[in-house]
Amino acid sequence: MYKQLSTRNLNWIWITVAILLVFEIVFFHGGSLISALISGFFVYFSWKRLHSLGWKIVFAIAAISFILNVFNLLAVRFLIIVAIVFFILNYIKSTKEPSKEKPELPNKASLKNEEPLVQVDNLFDERFFDDFRTEETAYQWKDVNMHGIYGDRVIDLSNTVLPYDTAIISIRHLVGNIEIYVPYEVEVSIHHSSIFGRASIFGEYHGRLMNKSLHYETKNYNTAHQRVKIVTSLFSGDIEVKRI
Repeated sequence: MYKQLSTRNLNWIWITVAILLVFEIVFFHGGSLISALISGFFVYFSWKRLHSLGWKIVFAIAAISFILNVFNLLAVRFLIIVAIVFFILNYIKSTKEPSKEKPELPNKASLKNEEPLVQVDNLFDERFFDDFRTEETAYQWKDVNMHGIYGDRVIDLSNTVLPYDTAIISIRHLVGNIEIYVPYEVEVSIHHSSIFGRASIFGEYHGRLMNKSLHYETKNYNTAHQRVKIVTSLFSGDIEVKRI
């Protein structure tokens, strides 16, 4: 169903969701949105302390409150209605008599000319609510392209062999901290943007980042063969990049 949506229609859906969120904030003083954020915070905070019975109770109460408040949002109700409508339309379309025209199959010659592809596993499994850390033992390097909502991200490059080329680390995250440890012999370029947070990049400290972007490069980055390009964005959180 999602794949059948055009980009234009999908953009209009997200614009409507944004308008409904603004409407709820302005006319209902945040209402369920603020309650959902508070209960979401308690869900994340108690998630890391589930070994205790008390925190398990807090987690259960916060999770139920979060779900109820989320489903009480006008934007979420709108998305549910849109999903139901598209499901019905998709079901009606699938029950129609299929076309009698035979699909055109590619000939053998065109198949032989297609370039073979190899699927590469990611260094991390994508999860929205969790901490991520590279292995403390030796691991095979793969470029990082990840996003998340809650949790910390720790990438230690001293336990891997970087390619004799440009290694890429791209992280887009909402709430949490990012720590990246880079060997001394590797050149680095970093682009970081943050709404709220702090940054410490090779000793350059920024104690207050309010909707700002930073860009640093080590001296020999442009001429080095072995280098790391880091692109990160945070809504709220700290970033630390240092040598190890």
